[in-house]
Amino acid sequence: MTANQPIALVVDDEPIIRMDTADMVAEEGFEVIKARTLEDAFKFLTDCPSLKLVVTDIETPGSMTGCQLAWEVANRWPHICVVVASGAGRPVDGELPPSTIFIAKPISQDVVHEAIEEYCHCDAR
Repeated sequence: MTANQPIALVVDDEPIIRMDTADMVAEEGFEVIKARTLEDAFKFLTDCPSLKLVVTDIETPGSMTGCQLAWEVANRWPHICVVVASGAGRPVDGELPPSTIFIAKPISQDVVHEAIEEYCHCDAR
């Protein structure tokens, strides 16, 4: 980790998926913080607004969905890139902020790389 290394937050309630996704994001040059719930993610966002990237599952237990988290981030921290993933289907139009990227699960290193490099403009390399 370097002093200038950007921070990413990966949110998923499935431990293996959370770990795999975190590893893929780390491969892109980010320091990765992992959260199991969207409430934990929201607390971290509040405590660390210098975050550069959030990768979240749509369906995570708790009082909000990944889509709702994406809207909160877009409204409160517009400088943070949000990538929302789901294996259960695509969000309907208007469910995600225009600045949010959706990727279908299962995800791969190539998909993560493309989302970060082409859409987020927060490449860590």
